[in-house]
Amino acid sequence: MVSISGPHDLPTPASESTGITVPRNYDPTLHPFEVPREYVRALNATKLERVFAKPFLASLDGHCDGVNCLAKHPKNLATILSGACDGEVRIWNLTQRNCIRTIQAHEGFVRGICTRFCGTSFFTVGDDKTVKQWKMDGPGYGEEEEPLHTILGKTVYTGIDHHWKEAVFATCGQQVDIWDEQRTNPICSMTWGFDSISSVKFNPVETFLLGSCASDRNIVLYDMRQATPLKKVILDMRTNTICWNPMEAFIFTAANEDYNLYTFDMRALDTPVMVHMDHVSAVLDVDYSPTGKEFVSASFDKSIRIFPVDKSRSREVYHTKRMQHVICVKWTSDSKYIMCGSDEMNIRLWKANASEKLGVLTSREKAAKDYNQKLKEKFQHYPHIKRIARHRHLPKSIYSQIQEQRIMKEARRRKEVNRIKHSKPGSVPIVSEKKKHIVAVVK
Repeated sequence: MVSISGPHDLPTPASESTGITVPRNYDPTLHPFEVPREYVRALNATKLERVFAKPFLASLDGHCDGVNCLAKHPKNLATILSGACDGEVRIWNLTQRNCIRTIQAHEGFVRGICTRFCGTSFFTVGDDKTVKQWKMDGPGYGEEEEPLHTILGKTVYTGIDHHWKEAVFATCGQQVDIWDEQRTNPICSMTWGFDSISSVKFNPVETFLLGSCASDRNIVLYDMRQATPLKKVILDMRTNTICWNPMEAFIFTAANEDYNLYTFDMRALDTPVMVHMDHVSAVLDVDYSPTGKEFVSASFDKSIRIFPVDKSRSREVYHTKRMQHVICVKWTSDSKYIMCGSDEMNIRLWKANASEKLGVLTSREKAAKDYNQKLKEKFQHYPHIKRIARHRHLPKSIYSQIQEQRIMKEARRRKEVNRIKHSKPGSVPIVSEKKKHIVAVVK
């Protein structure tokens, strides 16, 4: 007997192995259960993503004091540099996961480290009031480890950054100094205020712009061509460091002592573009992904968090039992890994995408991964899927601080509502969350 196939028994496309393409009718009336089926697949994909979320890769052990600063090699993905609180600088090979060179660079803390734009040398500053330039390659056989150049300053330098295209670098301390590599005196010095400046960063897109943050709660922007400060924004609390978006010339993010990060557009500093809230202690460092769509922050609360640029809440939080206060963090140039240095002498390597499979993927694996990603995006707002995707295990200390801050925030909100309710209409101004923390903008 010959059976006749109905419309619901249409053949599905054959697999890649057969090489035969069978047409499929995509008419939604023929697939009445397509959405429930896709929902189940999205739910399973979300659960599996959490099952396979194992972000920690390696720990680079070797420093004898807390890791104070990190730097990436501009040309080589496998090479990173770290500076410690005992004046030691180490160069690491991430592929072999070991230290390939150790330099006793300074007496006291290594306050800052940066590489030259072409990767042939790197610069360090320390508590001994010196700026030193070192060769990236080690000394030859029988040669001593000596710096190429040493500049002795009058005050302690607290930060350094190199220009992205020219042989120029900037240091900060009591003022921001711009140096030519061939000279022992700064080309120009800029200051606006009287407090010590903790960090200085060159803009990777508009390379003549740079920003700094000082202990008097200021973020100051400078133009190297004018040799004068441009604008200044004063926040409620001190900013520890800033980082420019590598894809958008005018956007930068500031890591603040009030547990928040603020993303600013330098053309309109009176209101931040976004306030990123999730940390429960001071944010000490921030670094952007090369794509410019996300950044990673390091905090005193012993964790690092990954934030999308346009979201106020973090996408991911990483922590380990032994990790202490995280002082510095870097996102690698291939956008796949994150490195963080903490004050218990370890540098840790993490995956930027916690559940990502490392290694070569087959075409079928890539297709399945893309399909699952689209399904998760399609159903991301469904309550059950949203709850599973957002859930993270947190250390008890962070969890209890989150609960405490929630109570404090609710009390402040209640007080604000009562003030408005029992005051003359219009006498109590309603200030948005974005504007609450901005004291003044000076031009």
